Amino acid sequence: MASTQVNPTRMELTRQKKKLVTAAKGHKLLKDKRDELMRQFLDLVRENMELRRKVEEGILAANRNFVIAKAGMSEETLHTALMAPKQEVYLESSRKNVMSVDIPVFEYRTRTADENDIYSYGFAFTSGDLDDAVRSLADVLPDMLRLAETEKACQLMAAEIEKTRRRVNALEHVIIPQAQENIKYISMKLDENERSTQIRLMKVKDMMLEEAHHYKERQAALAAES
Repeated sequence: MASTQVNPTRMELTRQKKKLVTAAKGHKLLKDKRDELMRQFLDLVRENMELRRKVEEGILAANRNFVIAKAGMSEETLHTALMAPKQEVYLESSRKNVMSVDIPVFEYRTRTADENDIYSYGFAFTSGDLDDAVRSLADVLPDMLRLAETEKACQLMAAEIEKTRRRVNALEHVIIPQAQENIKYISMKLDENERSTQIRLMKVKDMMLEEAHHYKERQAALAAES
């Protein structure tokens, strides 16, 4: 039993009480952190599901338009049109801290601000379906980056939630009950020692009173003999 491994002293009792107070405060803070992480995690999961639906729909539309464009154009013309892209995209990555979890943040910028630079070909020999396909891919890019953010954030927050949950359980089911048991054990031992000390003092007092009584009797006997 864990309580028998502690020294039943008043100093140890004070230490265990401080430990219990600290553990209780830590337990409350970690529970609050776990609950807030869960709330934000569920919000991210809902956003992730919506973003995934939009991205899948956008990619499906782009693929459909590419298939239609390929059907209306020769393969050589299609490859030539897409061979030398005119626009360039630069991706920048940073992090933000959410409840002690570093969440990735992706931002992008284009080489030019002109939206028409996504079309790297002339319009004379290409179909409008190819324009729609390229536009669909360009429109879905921000959602794809945000989807990557939310999926990674969900993974990181799920790991942090599990770690926090284990800490809460350790405090709730191990550390706090152990400290309470130790306090109970030490208090019981100190009470027993105090009662034993009182009994010994009472016995010493009785012995001293008895000795004093016998001393008075001897003194009285000596006085009577003289």
